[in-house]
Parts: sequence; C-alpha cells; structure tokens
Amino acid sequence: MHYLSMIFFQVVAPILVLLVLGGALQKRFQFNVKALSSLVTFCLMPAAVFLNIYETSIQAAVLGKIIVYLFAFSLTLMLISNLLVKVLRLKGAPAAVFKNSIVLINSGNYGLPVSQMVFATQPIGTAIQIITIVFQNLTTYTYGLYNLIATSKSGFAIIRDIVKLPIVHALVLGIILNVLDVPLPMFIDIPLTHLAEAFIAIALLTLGAQLSKIKLKTLLNKMLYLSCIGRLLLGPLVAMLFIYVFRFDGVVAQSLLMASAFPTSRNSASLALEYDVEPDLAAQTVLVTTIVSCITVTMVIYVSRILYPV
Repeated sequence: MHYLSMIFFQVVAPILVLLVLGGALQKRFQFNVKALSSLVTFCLMPAAVFLNIYETSIQAAVLGKIIVYLFAFSLTLMLISNLLVKVLRLKGAPAAVFKNSIVLINSGNYGLPVSQMVFATQPIGTAIQIITIVFQNLTTYTYGLYNLIATSKSGFAIIRDIVKLPIVHALVLGIILNVLDVPLPMFIDIPLTHLAEAFIAIALLTLGAQLSKIKLKTLLNKMLYLSCIGRLLLGPLVAMLFIYVFRFDGVVAQSLLMASAFPTSRNSASLALEYDVEPDLAAQTVLVTTIVSCITVTMVIYVSRILYPV
C-alpha cells in the first residue's frame, strides 16, 4: 500500500496538479489554447522526441518486436471496439466516436510526461513511449479519421498530413544521428535540452487548459463509462496478453504496459470537432477518461513493476 501511494504522489499527483493548474489559469486568463498546442506539437515535443531517441540505444531486433507488438495490440483493440459496437447496437456517429475512444490513446501530452517521470534514469522506457506516440499518430490519421469521415480525405492527403508531423522528422533525424554517432555541437545541444525540459510542464498545462474548455453536460451517459472500461481496463489487459506472447520483460514490458493505460487521445476530440461528428460526446470522453486515469494509471504502474521487475 505504501508503494502504491508513493507511485501516486510521485508520478500521477504531479501530473494532476499541472492539469488543474492549467485549467485554473485558462479560466483566469483565457489563453489562446490553439497557440499553446502548436507550441507543444511543433517545438517542445519534437525536441523531447529527438533528444530521447538520439541519446538512447535500442537493438534492431527489439525495435522490430515492439513494432509488431504495436500492430497486434492496436488491431486487437479495433476488433474489440467493433464487437462492442455491435453488441451495444451503436450506429453512425456515436459508434465512430466510441471506437476511437478505445483505440486512440493520449500518448503525447499525457503519456510522454508520465514516461519521462517514471523512466528518468532508464531512457529506453521513454524511447519506447516515443515510438508509441508516432504509431498512435499514424493510427489517428488513418483508422481514427476513417471512422469519422471515411470519404472526406484521400489516401494521399492522409499520408501527406502524417509526413508533415514534426515528431516524425524528429524521430527520423534522431535515429540517423544516433546510428551515425554524430555529436551535437553545444550551441544546438543546449537549446534542445532546454526545450525538452520545458515539454513536461507546458504540455500538461496546455492539456489542462484544453480540458477546462470542455463542458461536461452530464455524467449519466453510459457511453462515457463504457469508453473508460474499454480504454483504461481492456487496453492494459490486451497489452499484458501480448507482452506475454512476445516475451518482453523488464523496462520494455513496463513501458509497453504503461503505454496501453493512458486515456483517450485529445486528437479524437479535435477530429470529431473539426468534422462535426458528435464533438460533445468525444470531448466528454477525453475529459472523463483523463480524470479516471489518475487512479488506473497509478495501478498499472504499480502492477508493471511487480510483474516485470528490473
């Protein structure tokens, strides 16, 4: 029990404090949330991604297994969400939002800060989370977009949007310089370090500001609770199954299990708003899963350290 409370107060509680602070500041000063989000997406997150990949060594065989695992994990969640939609007899826009709420994970603004705190002395754990972020972005702008508006964008347009993502550029550049063992000059390394260090605080403050703008009209919508069960409980259970199948252990297994437990991606709400597909329901799902995840993520971190000791 002491260890569980220690995880909550050292990892989850600091995140919750920053989320609440971001929401409070937004209510008081009415920041331009879109501008803050752009700062995180186009500057701070790429810097954090680049440095983590640049400074971490992952064996090619392990990397290959992780990518296959991510495909298996995501495809299983897609199958489960489609099955639940049929069982619940959901159709149209609510069905699309529900499926996205289970499959699309907030690996960036929420997952990466958690990983950086948990794996502060084990960079491979954070590097795995970065790979998950890139994979989740690919899933969001393919499967997630298809669910909402299957015919609104061509395959070429979706690929073009993905290629333009800054974290993809940062990931590729980090891998290249890592493999070639190219040293960074101090005048580049120092600013990148400062940007990467700023990422956690600003990303979480921004997420808190975004969540504060969501109007939670009712908590009596069964869809919200079903999304919580699917995203926060079924996700980790599926991850544990495939971690066993692929025989991951130690930090790799811990990181993959944690990556499966984060709340519904804020991008799912952004896409729903952009294309007017049940935007209120999508936003409420992001908010509720984020709140509930404060408890479930604590439990998953605790369980991961027991099941996969280093």
